Amino acid sequence: MSQPDAATRLAIARTVHEAIRAWSAAHGQKPPPHWKQAPLWMKESTLESVDFVLANPEANDGHQHDQWMEQKKRDGWKYGAVKDEAKKTHPMMVPFEDLPDMEKRKDSLLKAVVLALA
Repeated sequence: MSQPDAATRLAIARTVHEAIRAWSAAHGQKPPPHWKQAPLWMKESTLESVDFVLANPEANDGHQHDQWMEQKKRDGWKYGAVKDEAKKTHPMMVPFEDLPDMEKRKDSLLKAVVLALA
């Protein structure tokens, strides 16, 4: 799959972010802020996830989650029962097979949006 230009890549990341916002709200979770208000680290994380899908369109959802966890670990995050941006803890820092079904489907959503727009 060819890499989109910078503007398209950014538009894909923004759309993925907003889709995940809607997904979170629809499932009773606190959604992340709108793209325009999202912190830089959150935008960069989404861009990295988009790049992973573009480079690995055949990767399964578990690989997408592994990429996300590696990214988080690199940035100093660790497992914690509660997501805390200040402490860099996140309850989804577990193996893919241990994720709740809703979280697994969120990885599927991310991939589907990227591939649909690429």
